[in-house]
Amino acid sequence: MKITTLMLGELASNCYIQEVGNKKCVIVDIGGDAPIVFRRLEMMQLEPVAILLTHGHYDHIAGVEQVREKYQIPVYVHSLDANMLTDSRANLGDWLSTQPFQPVQEWKTVEDGDTLQFGDNTFTVIHTPGHTPGSVCLQSGDVLYTGDTLFRMSRGRTDFPGGSDAQMLESFRKLKALEGDFRVLPGHNEESTLSFEKEHNPTMRGL
Repeated sequence: MKITTLMLGELASNCYIQEVGNKKCVIVDIGGDAPIVFRRLEMMQLEPVAILLTHGHYDHIAGVEQVREKYQIPVYVHSLDANMLTDSRANLGDWLSTQPFQPVQEWKTVEDGDTLQFGDNTFTVIHTPGHTPGSVCLQSGDVLYTGDTLFRMSRGRTDFPGGSDAQMLESFRKLKALEGDFRVLPGHNEESTLSFEKEHNPTMRGL
């Protein structure tokens, strides 16, 4: 599985480009800097077929509409975060950025347990609220995109509107219960593995 990581936007959020066969790809989170995405896709000669969102905060969606509009591809977001795609107050854009927010014009909603098939790859939606009501992790093969839920040796903030410490702990229990090991690709900073986090992450160890 070939995955390219870009750090985009004012908060250096991780954007992932996962190739799904036949020069097609899926993009997970686009936190801004759409021209960088365009250039990378052109350089790699890849055509995106979908945008998957781990949650609706501005620093993960700021570049979504430009990419969606250029390629006319679907955007998938959990139903509980869908309002953030058009509301710069709800997605914290008014607080996080001085740049104007371009609302997403079209999207499809997903729920816990949904599966999405793109080319050779299947993406399973794991609802992990806590950072936002509609935060999700996305599992594809041995890869787990964790957004702002699980970071290396850390976890996402729960003090934003819609955040919940209790829900975050339940989400960590859900991730800890996953069988097998996964490559953890978070919304910020460096990657990890689920086995490492089970052993070393302070929150996960305490469950």
